[in-house]
Amino acid sequence: MSNEEVIQESRGLGFFERYLTLWVALCIIAGVAIGQLVPVFPETLNKFQYVQVSMPVAILIWLMIYPMMLKIDFSSIIRATKKPKGLTVTCVTNWLIKPFTMYFIAAFFLKVVFSKWIDPGLATEYLAGAVLLGAAPCTAMVFVWSHLTKGDPVYTLVQVAVNDLILLFAFTPIVAFLLGVSNVTVPYDTLFLSVILFVVIPLAGGYLSRKYIIKHKGIEYFENVFLRKFDNVTIVGLLLTLIIIFSFQGEIILSNPLHIALIAIPLIIQTFFIFFIAYGWAKVWKLSHDIAAPAAMIGASNFFELAVAVAISLFGLDSGAALATVVGVLVEVPVMLTLVRIANKTRDWFPQGNTSSSPSKI
Repeated sequence: MSNEEVIQESRGLGFFERYLTLWVALCIIAGVAIGQLVPVFPETLNKFQYVQVSMPVAILIWLMIYPMMLKIDFSSIIRATKKPKGLTVTCVTNWLIKPFTMYFIAAFFLKVVFSKWIDPGLATEYLAGAVLLGAAPCTAMVFVWSHLTKGDPVYTLVQVAVNDLILLFAFTPIVAFLLGVSNVTVPYDTLFLSVILFVVIPLAGGYLSRKYIIKHKGIEYFENVFLRKFDNVTIVGLLLTLIIIFSFQGEIILSNPLHIALIAIPLIIQTFFIFFIAYGWAKVWKLSHDIAAPAAMIGASNFFELAVAVAISLFGLDSGAALATVVGVLVEVPVMLTLVRIANKTRDWFPQGNTSSSPSKI
């Protein structure tokens, strides 16, 4: 990339994108403060939950994903499936590596390193929550991470779809094996509702919008005018989502600071570990950056709605397992933004693919 292109790209960054890390920190603080000072806010929003999925959060995630779906040329989806290397990296990392490394890393820290501070029984519950996170790769937020790393939206969609299909069959036996329990029941209503809300609806909306606008206004208007109207929608949606999520979790954060920090350590280590396995593998295979970055992001982030729902159904709302899955929610966004920054800084390590969307400078 030439110096002139770098300058133009920097100038093209929006106000929110340029200082995203700062806005994220402020939104986390604001969310916790709102939850403590105005408890009626999270209590009211909590009433709009269905099968462990928050409808207000679902709407905001939809707003985050929709702009990315608009960029998908649906005729290219079939072509994306003919590039198996990226899918191989994603699937092997997510299903043959991630759940098992999560178990061993979490067990080592929670049961050995932190044994002086965590009761053995509670450590087992925390480990169960970590395993549930490790066995559920991301479905929704990966579209946001892909967007921020200038990922190929078509290939990201294919990667998510394939992982969702595998999730239907692999989640239960993996969790049952690692936890040594036989009564694992996957809340399929949570799983299917999440797929519909976070994949099907924005995908259909993007397809219909794209088709209608191009038909009536032309491709130049669509790409140069209509798409630009959504430049900051993804970022604003992310920030509002953080305020809501952290308003729910403020009490947990303030009442369990030590255990939350101890649980967070293995989760963060695992996230970086899985990211670099997939990212490094993609580099060895010389995949383009717009495929490599999303492939690494899917495994690094988690389908926390599913993990939380299973933890509650298996171990109870007040269990250590449920708390561990919530900690996964707390650490995911700051950690994933760090990985987004790493991916953007190392773009020149990879061949360049589709460069139609601008990355955020974080």
